[in-house]
Amino acid sequence: MKAEDIKKIAIYGAGTIGGGFAAYFSLKRLNVNVYEQNEESKAYAITKISEPIDSYIKHGITSSAEELWSRIHITTDPAEAFSGVCFTQECGVEDLDKKHEMIAVMEKYMPHDGIIASSSSGHPATLIAANAKHPGRIIVGHPFNPSYLLPLIEICGGEKTSPEVIEEARKFYRMHDKVPVVMNKEKRGFIANRLMHALWREEIALICEGVCTMSDADDAWTFGPGLRLAAFGPAMNYELGGGELGLRGCAVKFGAMTNSVFADISDMKEVPAEWPDLSGDAIGPLIENLPGVIGNTKPDIAYFRDNTIIELLKMHKKM
Repeated sequence: MKAEDIKKIAIYGAGTIGGGFAAYFSLKRLNVNVYEQNEESKAYAITKISEPIDSYIKHGITSSAEELWSRIHITTDPAEAFSGVCFTQECGVEDLDKKHEMIAVMEKYMPHDGIIASSSSGHPATLIAANAKHPGRIIVGHPFNPSYLLPLIEICGGEKTSPEVIEEARKFYRMHDKVPVVMNKEKRGFIANRLMHALWREEIALICEGVCTMSDADDAWTFGPGLRLAAFGPAMNYELGGGELGLRGCAVKFGAMTNSVFADISDMKEVPAEWPDLSGDAIGPLIENLPGVIGNTKPDIAYFRDNTIIELLKMHKKM
């Protein structure tokens, strides 16, 4: 199956990620079948698809919710959802046994050359495809939340995944304004989650050690390197910061300082026992003290987040 021939896709499970995907691909003018196992989860799916569509309306990305809904079909019939569909984004629970069950359902009805992309944020493609009849067409296609806005998709194949499938998946995502990155080998957490966890581990350590408050740690990131990273990744930023010698110069100029930080940076292997209560107690004051331009309720904060992402995507010509 060629990426350019895919006009209809399926979403297995429309929670936060799947609902965002359904809205996004409808926005990109694809027909979207959404499969839910029962009427209760179908009603939940409607809510989770409505949220990103409402965000599109509020931010002026589209003026017609009805148009987007006209391309989305929610069903509890797997034959109706997957028959003739050559690309399915699996967005089910992070349970390997459940994923095997979902793969079996999709394979029963999809064409043999249809691509199955799992949104799994942790399970390797090899394990997801372990019981599949056609493991060569199964990949991880890991998005980032909010999936209806953030372009990143991390593609990772398993031991039996066909290279052609990976390439067609890359083309498919890119055709619809996602930014696919391909892993050459399996690694737990993929790329972006590993980078994020390295940052998050250090923030946890700084707060637990009493070095700074959660609010100051967040501000240090948001109003420092976070702004630069909205334009380019670390490598390009170091290239720009290294003067005439660029990235190579940074390795020389800042080598000693970098080594001293590496030697002192956190290497904790598990979340400290006190962290749930410490972080839970700290997030309330952080939210309460946000500036008025952001707001102090979760809906207001989410609106500000979405608006910030949209404006940045416009600068990158991705929205």
